[in-house]
Amino acid sequence: MAKTTTHFVCGDCGHTEVRWYGRCPGCSAYGTLTEFREARDAGAGKGAGKGARGFQSTLETDTRAAKPVPLREIDARSAARLPVVPEEISRVLGGGLVEGSVVLLGGEPGVGKSTLLTGLALDWVRRGVRVLYVAGEESPAQIRLRAERLGFKPEREEGFEILAEVRLEPLLESLDAALAAHDGPAVIIADSIQTLHGDQVDSYPGSPTQIRYCGGTLADLARRRGCPVFLVGHVTKSGDLAGPKLLEHMVDTVLYFEGSGGGAIRLVRAVKNRFGTTGELAVLEMRQDGLIPVDDAGALFLGGRDGNEPGAAVCAVRNGSRVFLVEVQALVASSRYGTPQRVVQGVDGKRVALLAAILEKRAGLDLAGCDVFVKVAGGARLDDPAADLAILTALASSLRERPLPPGTLVVGEVGLTGELRPAAALSERLREAGRHGFQRAVCAAQKGSTPPQTPAGLTAIAARSVEEAVALALEPAATREEG
Repeated sequence: MAKTTTHFVCGDCGHTEVRWYGRCPGCSAYGTLTEFREARDAGAGKGAGKGARGFQSTLETDTRAAKPVPLREIDARSAARLPVVPEEISRVLGGGLVEGSVVLLGGEPGVGKSTLLTGLALDWVRRGVRVLYVAGEESPAQIRLRAERLGFKPEREEGFEILAEVRLEPLLESLDAALAAHDGPAVIIADSIQTLHGDQVDSYPGSPTQIRYCGGTLADLARRRGCPVFLVGHVTKSGDLAGPKLLEHMVDTVLYFEGSGGGAIRLVRAVKNRFGTTGELAVLEMRQDGLIPVDDAGALFLGGRDGNEPGAAVCAVRNGSRVFLVEVQALVASSRYGTPQRVVQGVDGKRVALLAAILEKRAGLDLAGCDVFVKVAGGARLDDPAADLAILTALASSLRERPLPPGTLVVGEVGLTGELRPAAALSERLREAGRHGFQRAVCAAQKGSTPPQTPAGLTAIAARSVEEAVALALEPAATREEG
């Protein structure tokens, strides 16, 4: 006889309790605990039991205890990688797709997640890699139409197979049979994880419990069979991946697929990668024939820039191993209300408030009675601390109504005491700026280290404080006597 257990799961963080709380003990959110009932066979262990169709769960494997293995006997060779095209996605994945890995791809509705995965699948099929596409949201006919739009010829090319199944137990049975029937590499794409549901979990599809159970089962299949698995995930209104946070811990790589200002540009960002560098960014353009890499991504966010208006400063930021030139725009105006506004886009609001306070205290600029608006042009998002000085300079430029001279780059981290700290990999940032025609770069002075290498045609101007850096950026004729 089946035994039913009741528990409560937080819809925001996935925290589980045996009783209901008004406030989640895990994330302190109110009203997020939801009741779920899970049916199991009496006397069965965790993950054991048969579903409604008699399918034995893949979580029930060999019950014998594992034996410890000395570290010297473990094979240290890296796992094989499948090639990935385009190169932009390959770099985000760490140089290719590792066999047996699990990748979670999340993004807004309509941003192009299915288009991206279909394009990757078509390239793998042409390389002899079998692709099993689990259609949970679309019909097989819709997937075929998209594949044909991307250049696939179903009558001539083989290896792209579609499974129109959302019940987990029959799906696992079909995947096991398909993988056992053919030798060679294979990739599984589950679009999406929110549509799958298992019979052993008494809750609706897309619930935290179902997502956790289905995601863990597919991750177990990937590592047991050695085939990579892509999981497509939905996002919430705040931009986070929907479902329990535990799902992100179970997978090997987490990718966020973002739009850029509502245009054709798409950004793929790696926030977790066990086989590569986190923070890597791929820049793609959505076209009729799919997603195409952007040729000159370094200056993508400078398109249409005038450069002669006050309140704009250009900085060089790093995302993983790449350098991008980004324009920070600021508008400082007299407040018409009692409480000045602080409105930001593309950067953390608390960070802007902190930098505004530093500018008042250390540079003597009065922003207390002014509305402050800060935006990152092109839809970019700034997390690099080296953009601190550019934000300060843009605020000072708008307040003084004095534009920065053309061809000026501002880069550096700002401390609470007003001191400047040099940015990491400064030579790479200056090299990218010089490649796009910048002639001046205001940066933090290098203390006790080798000066950065500057390309031909670009002059690096060192500053030791916020006040000095703002003066040098806005007044080219300003000089500083060497100590």
